[in-house]
Amino acid sequence: MKVGIMSDTHDNLPAIRLAVEFFNREGVDLVIHAGDYVAPFVARELSKLNAPLKGVFGNNDGEREGLREKLGIKDEILTLDLNGLKTVVLHGTDERVVEALARSQLYDIVIRGHTHRHGIQEVGRTIIINPGEVCGYLTGVKSVAILNVKEREIKIVDLENGDILGLMSL
Repeated sequence: MKVGIMSDTHDNLPAIRLAVEFFNREGVDLVIHAGDYVAPFVARELSKLNAPLKGVFGNNDGEREGLREKLGIKDEILTLDLNGLKTVVLHGTDERVVEALARSQLYDIVIRGHTHRHGIQEVGRTIIINPGEVCGYLTGVKSVAILNVKEREIKIVDLENGDILGLMSL
């Protein structure tokens, strides 16, 4: 199973298009969005994904009813089983909550966004994945992550030049 991970798209349609094209080329089985879509009109680009989309609300998602209707987003925290990997997804606005989820060791993977900074971090047996920002507004880097469950690998990729920004084996 290959999982595409994105966050902080912030209405940047050309950047969302890059992410969708990348995930479709990679043949991901699922795409997870860690929040901050912002407005429902992003559904037009996200609907071009060849894989199902699951996600959570972020702190800048003002039109929640529209996002709920167009994308099926319902929650601020989502738990998933990714072929045996217990996973929790949240936007990560409160660092204390992200840290508590990781330190609890209840999850193999914590997926978060909000900071716009990509990274992979180990906390005991738990891995925290932040794919960075698709929009590129704060860091200038448009990035996503791929979690390859079968290969037991996480990589963060720059959407504009294909550079690998982070890599970790599980």
